[in-house]
Parts: sequence; C-alpha cells; structure tokens
Amino acid sequence: MDKVNVFDKSFSLFITNDEIKRRIIRMAEQIDEELKGKNPLFLGILNGSFMFAGELFQHINIECEISFLKLASYEGVSSSGNIKRLIGLNEDIKNRTVIILEDIIDTGITIEHIVKQLKGYEPAEILIATLLYKPEAYNKKYKIDYCCFEIPNDFIVGFGLDYNGNGRNLKHIYKIIE
Repeated sequence: MDKVNVFDKSFSLFITNDEIKRRIIRMAEQIDEELKGKNPLFLGILNGSFMFAGELFQHINIECEISFLKLASYEGVSSSGNIKRLIGLNEDIKNRTVIILEDIIDTGITIEHIVKQLKGYEPAEILIATLLYKPEAYNKKYKIDYCCFEIPNDFIVGFGLDYNGNGRNLKHIYKIIE
C-alpha cells in the first residue's frame, strides 16, 4: 500500500519492509563482529521497539540475552517530554554490555532517562541501537552506536511505531502527509 489512514491522519509509504530487513541484518552483522565474546544484554524499549528487536534478534549470532523496559513519552504526534517508567529491569547488568534498542530516537529525552537510570546499575558499557534516528530533532549528548536509518523530522508509523496506539502492525514505515 502506498498510502494508509490511521485515525484522522494520512500517511504515505516511506521505507519498505524489504529495506528495513536489509538494514537490520547489516546492523546484526556489525553487532556480531564488534561484541563477540561480551555476552551483551539487549534491552528493548516497549512498545515501539518490539518489531525491531524481534527482527534484529533473529539475526544476532553471538551469545546474548534480551529483556524489555516499557516507558511512555508520546502523546498524539509529538513527544510529551514526560517519561514514565512502567516496567523495570529484572536482570543484573553490573559489568555487562547493555545495548538499548529503540524504534526511533528524536529529541533524545527517553534515551537520556534510560541511560541515567542504567548507569546506577554499573554496567561495563551502554550502547544505543535504533531503527530510526532524527538528527534534526536530537539534542542530547549520547552517541548513537548503531542506526539503520537517519530520517527527517517527520511523524511516522508502522513497523512498531504508532499514532495513538494504532498503526504498529503495518509492515512498512509510512510518513505523515501534511
């Protein structure tokens, strides 16, 4: 589908599922090469990262684990700026490599919150992997270690990303039509 409607908004095709999968496989190969022997813990940020995390994890071949945190920072089509921790970390991450998996990084508020919180558990290192990154919107200091796509500051849905809880199930990524 070249165009979809989610509630009162229209969206046009932006990134196909085939291209998403190609980029995720490339990221998995890079992670396998760089983190071999480190037994990293992947930490998916719900709800948005579930499809990205699932696809990435299918292609990771090193010894590793995965867990999930659930945070909320979006209301409608923009970041609310308020982070709510809904589900916490159950694994011991002291002296471990932790890779935060995000569906999208825009302002960086969520990443900043997570990194500050995780540092208190004394991990060996914290790395950040994202499906989508909006450099125009990003205003934090944390390095993005792995990124599939740099995109403009448009609102998007699909492949786990939503508009008011809907559109996550779309297999392609769509951008809003203004």
